[in-house]
Amino acid sequence: MDQRLQQLNQWLAEQFNDDGFTVSPVSGDASFRRYFRVEQHSTSSRWIAMDAPPEKEDSFPFVAIARHWESKGIKVPHIQAVDLSLGFMLLGDFGDDLMLNSLSPSFNETKASQLYKSALLTLTQIQQCSQPNDYALPSYNAELLSREMELFRDWLVSNKLDIKLSASENGLIDKAFQFLIDEALSQPTVCVHRDYHSRNLMEIDDQASNNSSIGVLDFQDAVMGPITYDTVSLLRDCYIVLPPEFVDQRLHEFYQATQAVKLHDATYPQFKQWFDLMGIQRHLKAAGIFARLSLRDGKHSYLNDIPRTVNYIEQVSANYPQLQAFNQWLKSKVLPAIQDKLLADNCEYS
Repeated sequence: MDQRLQQLNQWLAEQFNDDGFTVSPVSGDASFRRYFRVEQHSTSSRWIAMDAPPEKEDSFPFVAIARHWESKGIKVPHIQAVDLSLGFMLLGDFGDDLMLNSLSPSFNETKASQLYKSALLTLTQIQQCSQPNDYALPSYNAELLSREMELFRDWLVSNKLDIKLSASENGLIDKAFQFLIDEALSQPTVCVHRDYHSRNLMEIDDQASNNSSIGVLDFQDAVMGPITYDTVSLLRDCYIVLPPEFVDQRLHEFYQATQAVKLHDATYPQFKQWFDLMGIQRHLKAAGIFARLSLRDGKHSYLNDIPRTVNYIEQVSANYPQLQAFNQWLKSKVLPAIQDKLLADNCEYS
């Protein structure tokens, strides 16, 4: 047993007053956090224990946001106990039913419609949240938007694909990035989860209504930012491709719902353009992160998500004249390199 796990077991024994319990690993994630399921023997109660080493993870934002959102009726894990100095938390357990698992390998539109309507309703609630009293959400400003997109240029294009960029290529990338930043900052500002997708949403049985509701995870990086950001994360998910007509229908429903609660007064074409361009920014970031997870952290399974993510960028950028040069560069240089390089890497890591 590693030292952190020994410390966690000691801490849990204190929380349960030495009542017997069993700890089993659930998962890690793309950060340094680890999760364990804890079952208390005397009551058969189940919890999730989070191990977030404090020298690597600041867990205070998670605690502040969780308590604030829970007070607003959003289903986040209830914090039963926390020690920020140790980096340990005991959380409510939403079970094992990730939203993604209900959507694949086969897509059932009736089931998917129910889940996505619930997820978008929850998102509308999140967007209406004020700032927590004890924690100011950062602003999704131009610096942050730019820093995220640079992950694509640095980690995927230069480091993973080994593409040597010319001055003119860097110039067309700079121009595309600035256009995307300007468009993002033109949107109304709301509370943004920042990673609102099918791997961070849980399907929870609501016994009172015999329906499923949505539990929300991994919200510690929330910011105040563009209204369409989380919608892109959900409807143009990096982990699953949804039918285009399904995406269009859900997006229009979300547009109407957010307009009804006065989060914006945009026309639908304007809202759709925000959505498209915000999606390119997010997918540039995601593709760079997937490459970094492989190169820096040895988490090579994320390479499988890069082709899907970059295809989103290419397909959507083709519809906007301001991104034509960038789109042509993607098709001529990046997509062929992904095909050649990632296929070779997948053989190496499999």
